[in-house]
Formats: sequence, C-alpha cells, structure tokens
Amino acid sequence: MSRRPLSVGIIANPASGRDVRRLTANAGLFSSTDKVWVIQRLLAAFGATGIERVLMPTDMTGMAAAVQKNSRSRQAREQHWPELEFLDLTLRQSVEDTRQAARWMAEREVALIAVLGGDGTHKAVAAEVGDIPLLTLSTGTNNAFPELREATSAGLAGGLYASGRVSGEIALRRNKRLLVREPSRGLCEVALVDVAVSPLAFIGARAISRASDLAEVFVTFAEPQSIGISALCGLWLPVTRQQPHGAWMRLASGSPEALLVPLAPGLLQGCGVLEAGYLQPGQPQSLCLGAGTLALDGEREIEFNPGDRPTVTLDAGGPLSIDVNAVLEHAARQRLLAIDRSHRQHPMNLQPEDTPGE
Repeated sequence: MSRRPLSVGIIANPASGRDVRRLTANAGLFSSTDKVWVIQRLLAAFGATGIERVLMPTDMTGMAAAVQKNSRSRQAREQHWPELEFLDLTLRQSVEDTRQAARWMAEREVALIAVLGGDGTHKAVAAEVGDIPLLTLSTGTNNAFPELREATSAGLAGGLYASGRVSGEIALRRNKRLLVREPSRGLCEVALVDVAVSPLAFIGARAISRASDLAEVFVTFAEPQSIGISALCGLWLPVTRQQPHGAWMRLASGSPEALLVPLAPGLLQGCGVLEAGYLQPGQPQSLCLGAGTLALDGEREIEFNPGDRPTVTLDAGGPLSIDVNAVLEHAARQRLLAIDRSHRQHPMNLQPEDTPGE
C-alpha cells in the first residue's frame, strides 16, 4: 500500500485586513499580494522541513492563482516547494468559504493548518477542525489570538512538528475559550479572545471602535501590547495565554478611574473603569446589562433582550496551536536544523550563482 504524502493546509482569508476600521482608525491594509508573499515563505519553510503536499482553497482575489503560477518558477524548484493541491470552492465571499475549506482539510487529515487572518478567521477554522493544530499568522485588523511573526520562522516550526521531528508535547498549546450560552434560545457560541457587552441594541456594522459602546468585557487572555478590546484588561489586569484564568472588566463613563486604550490601530480612547477582576474557569458569568449586543472577538454577533439570560463561561477547551517559540528553542537545543554534506543546501553544494547577493 502506498504511503500517503505528508500534507498540511493553508487558509488565507482574502477579506482579512480590509474591514471598516480602515475608515474609522489608521489601520493598514494587508493586500492580497502581501498574503501571497506570506504563503510563499511558508511553502519554502515547509519544503525545507519535509512537507510533501500543501492543500489550499481557491479564491476570487487571485491569491491561489498567483501561488500556483509562482510554483513553476526557478525559485520554487530550488526551494523544493511541496506539491500544491487546490480546492475549487463554490465561493460565497463569506465566512462559509473559510469553514468549507477547513472541513475539506479536516477530511483529508492534514497534519496542521496554517491560517492567515484575524481573530474571526481563526475562530471559524477552529470550529471545523477539532484537534488539528493551527499555525497562526496575523493578517487581520485587531489581532490578539494569532501572534505577529515572520512566516518563514513559523513555517519552520510548523514543518518540524508536522514531520514528526518535534513532539506534540513540546509543540502544541491548548488555548482557552469563552462560551456564550443562552439556554432559552439554545444558543452556544465561542470566542477565542474576548466577549464584549455593548448597550447598542442592534448588530449594525459589527465592529466596536468607541469606548461608549462598551459596558463589560470578558477575556481569555490579555497582553499589554494588544490592540483592541482585550487591551482593556491587558493594560489594567494582564493575563497570559498560559494562566488558567481569564479576566473581566466593567466600564462606565462616570467612573473615577479611567484608562487610555488603543481600541484599534491609531485609535486611542479613554475608558472609565468601574471594576475588574479575574475570571475563573467553569463559572458562568451573568451580564451587567439586561439588553444590548454581544461582540465575540471584536465583532457584534448576538442581540439579547430583557427576557434573555445569556452567560459567559471560561474553559480550557479551545483549539490547539503551534507554539512557535517552543519548537524553535527545542530545535536549537537539539540541532534539528543542522545539515551535513549530503544536504542540497550545504554551502559546499551551492553553485556560485546560487549564493545570495552574488
């Protein structure tokens, strides 16, 4: 029986980095061309670590077409990019495209999925793939769950794990999550980073970019360098990804204490802090408002009324992700990237024209 090729997936959200916060703040644009370059750096790293096949969905912005064209280039041959396989989706230009691609990759039993997007993209993929690990790459607006890092290093870490050279005990991190439940409506939704309670009655434009639109915040983790809603707790009551608890904060414009927070890139606003504390796992939290909307990972998704009783609960059942730093630190200690004379990239095997800068 023939051996199945060692495969990983890449999902790049064409719409990430292009939302309304480009108009309401000073957020930059992450173009399709930028994402193609990120994908190609991943392919080089995957090829160097023994990945044989990469699965990608098609899209309407030309990313997949550009990658496919460039896969026939001299650079791709010299870097031994993996074989590419594309899923020809029936495109809806919505989050369902991401979900459909993730389900396809799960059915193909890929070793991991590299995700290019923001918090919402990663949440959509995680909802479909069970315990397939995510290699997270930030290409969205307010990114907290995917860490900002160079794709080549991330690809090396992902490839070392997927090829079996670094064990899951070292490479994988189980993330926390927030469960939003409303029993009378049979509602159970997931957030990977934060849930914000807003007095706004309708979902509307989804994104929250004003302090006056926030009444309460729950977070799985909160880092001081974050941008967005989780930055509220990150600059007041920081919580790491590794700690078992989360944090919460209640806000009111008339509070005696206030905090200057970057709610979006280039958008700093003062938020009145009424009270804050740690969020313990497994303990459902009621909301401070009787009606309004709930924003999950930065976007309003749920409307609730006085007859509803939604709760927010922290638990440790979130997706697995690749701990890039841990993998590369292990690789350094074990010399996993050391090569001998037989390796094609050994300096003694390079021709003069192959030497960078010459």
